[in-house]
Amino acid sequence: MTLAVKQPLSASAAALAVLTAGHRRKGVIAVAALVGLCLLLMLLSLGAGAFAIAPGRVADILLAKLGFGPAELLGSREALVVLNIRMPRLLLGALVGAALAISGALMQGLFRNPLADPGLVGVSAGAGLAAAATIVLGDRLLAAFAMKLPFAVLPFGAFFGGLVSTLALYLIATRQGRTSVATMLLAGVALGALAGSLTGLLAFVSDDRQLRDLTFWSLGSLGGASWTKLSVVAPIVLPLLFAVPLLARGLNALMLGEAEAYHLGVPVQRIKALAILLVALAVGASVAAAGVIGFVGIVVPHLIRLSIGPDHRLLLPLSAIGGAALLVGADIIARLVVVPAELPIGIVTAFIGAPFFLWLLLRRGRIAEL
Repeated sequence: MTLAVKQPLSASAAALAVLTAGHRRKGVIAVAALVGLCLLLMLLSLGAGAFAIAPGRVADILLAKLGFGPAELLGSREALVVLNIRMPRLLLGALVGAALAISGALMQGLFRNPLADPGLVGVSAGAGLAAAATIVLGDRLLAAFAMKLPFAVLPFGAFFGGLVSTLALYLIATRQGRTSVATMLLAGVALGALAGSLTGLLAFVSDDRQLRDLTFWSLGSLGGASWTKLSVVAPIVLPLLFAVPLLARGLNALMLGEAEAYHLGVPVQRIKALAILLVALAVGASVAAAGVIGFVGIVVPHLIRLSIGPDHRLLLPLSAIGGAALLVGADIIARLVVVPAELPIGIVTAFIGAPFFLWLLLRRGRIAEL
């Protein structure tokens, strides 16, 4: 009886040791490359748009703001655009991209499948529905008291919608400790369709101003970024980005199976509950700030997994950096393609992510084998 217990433990421990070893050098290279790419895209983002500013001029403005340049430079028109318009947009885009990518990595670890993504399985749609309900119904309720709906309410409404969607998806797709990927994808389609129909109903009963806001949520955009909005979103997203990597070892153990992880002493149910809560909170804050933006959570974690392996100790923080870089880059494209107007950023990420998702399905073989 003793041997029956020790054998699975030793086998699981050996498999986990192989899983989490041998990627340090790749991890260092990946961190340096992603950080460098992210900083470069951030510098370009501050100068890109209908009013173009050269990267050297942007660097001079930033140095002057930090006290290493002439103070009179801060009174220029370029400084006004960089510091008051594009800087909050840049930081908001980086936070949203990091939150979406790390949410995708969390869901893929929770479901033990790289096809899981908040946008594909209906979590973002559920958060968007709750945000739409907050805009339309909350605005009408407060209008009776001559009050305006504060933006700070939206992240909480979107968080509730994302939490309900994530819990529903997990309960539908999981039976006896096993998650069916086919059921997960089909349930995500159904949840997304239901949320879309209810959002359409809210759009039907909304007024012109509310309809414009709902269009913003459905397509995704960073055009409404401001320091005020950033001050609401940052206190929610930043603690999440530091908290999620603490689940890395538990997610590594879950890759071996829930039973094996339990025998290794991992608190499986607690990790699953925390992962669901963090995904809902991150997606809810992202949807409230920038609307529904798809495919970031599947493209970034999968590319990083292909580069450095499945060790969540590296995968989670690198996904956050990669997600920030992807969304900042997509925002640059959105601003430059149809100058002086700009595309909704959700269109750009879908154009990038949809072919990648099809490639991923083909790479994994026949869909029936999933």
